[in-house]
Amino acid sequence: MSSRKKVFLGLFAFVTVLVLAGVFSCSRLPTIVPDLARRSGPVVQLEGESGPLSEARSKSIIDGLKKRGEDTGIFDRHLALEEAIVGSPLTTGNKVLLLQDGPATYEAMLAAIVRARDHINMETYILEDDEVGQLFAQALLDKQAQGVQVNLIRDSVGTLSTPAAFFRQLTDAGVEVLEFNPVNPLAGEKDWEVNQRDHRKLLIIDGRVAFLGGINISAVYSGGSSRKDLDARPDNQPAWRDTDLQITGPVVAEFQKLFLATWEGQEGRPLQKKKYFPKLRKAGKEIVRAIGSTPDESFSLIYATLLSAIGSAETSVFITNAYFVPDPQLLAALEASAGRGVDVRLILPSATDSWLVFHAGRGYYDRLLLAGVKIYERHGALLHSKTALVDGVWATVGSTNLDWRSFLHNQELNAVVLGQEFGEQVRAMFDQDLARSDAVTLEQWRRRSLRLRAMEMYARAWEYWL
Repeated sequence: MSSRKKVFLGLFAFVTVLVLAGVFSCSRLPTIVPDLARRSGPVVQLEGESGPLSEARSKSIIDGLKKRGEDTGIFDRHLALEEAIVGSPLTTGNKVLLLQDGPATYEAMLAAIVRARDHINMETYILEDDEVGQLFAQALLDKQAQGVQVNLIRDSVGTLSTPAAFFRQLTDAGVEVLEFNPVNPLAGEKDWEVNQRDHRKLLIIDGRVAFLGGINISAVYSGGSSRKDLDARPDNQPAWRDTDLQITGPVVAEFQKLFLATWEGQEGRPLQKKKYFPKLRKAGKEIVRAIGSTPDESFSLIYATLLSAIGSAETSVFITNAYFVPDPQLLAALEASAGRGVDVRLILPSATDSWLVFHAGRGYYDRLLLAGVKIYERHGALLHSKTALVDGVWATVGSTNLDWRSFLHNQELNAVVLGQEFGEQVRAMFDQDLARSDAVTLEQWRRRSLRLRAMEMYARAWEYWL
């Protein structure tokens, strides 16, 4: 998450006071033991542009995916379980565009904003008052002036350093701005907890196009992480490597529901009546599931479905993640997959904007490497991507880090995309990052300095709040 250092410093004072006062309630991740036994029963039902598909049509599409994919049981053993855990439908008829890094993502988002005709719903963790933030603010103001209603959810901690005047210019123009869980307890709800944050990044245009992933609205993303981009950047401006999706098709309605649920849950002002749920036509052939998690639920839906996917993997698990502080169940799932011969690879940062998270995660390297998990550290850019690919056919991209904060304390948003064709795109992206990464070996890791070991021990003491 960009500007995480500045946000952490602001939040640290709140955390210290609250810990001393005993305000924090110690929630725990649930013990989730997926039942992966093969069962006969109703086929997983898909939804299309006109609602639920017939059982026969759903089976035909799933069978087609299985034939095009690797020899894997993921469709037989995983999909029904994920359906039961998540609740949101698998939706067919979508078009998914993979966007890498800030420049390409911002270009696509701003172009979509220009085309907006009815409404714009935007939800973000960080929205900075810099050249990129001002560019987006002006684009939103222009659309509001044209009669397009703009509704914005911004996290209170994530925008802590953004001047009030920045948001005032928006509200004065008619933009509806909702501050998620204000850091001021007097402005919050009766069960206020400063530790609960909205880490989602979501932009919906006219209920027809959705953007989501890991990219905040900040100038730190202005440069890409390609070799050409890196050569053009000053030495004191590190590139950020991130991933987003642009999605059109029926599943956009599911992302819209999640945005509106957050607005209602935060008791935002009644929104203007707009066409939030237009008739959505088939836009492509991707099958997508929208998954939103919130700390108000008994467990993270994204966490549960990721454990399910790793647990059902038969050939490969390829994960790229910026903030890796795994809990015992995730550790066990990765170790078990490697232990049964699955090719488990993690691409993690070689440098970071949060040294506590960085060293807390590194404290698990020895255990993972010993279990046969392959670890690589991305160099040349600050890694901020949150992606996973299982068996070449189950892919997820979103805002969720593999740490306690994402699984327990944050609102997060991911998309799961099924199928070999999109899986091949994610695999190609993974291989590109792999080529710019250094392998971490067990022998090499065990030679690290006492200073690094001490930093890992200290950081792990804070992992629950990171």
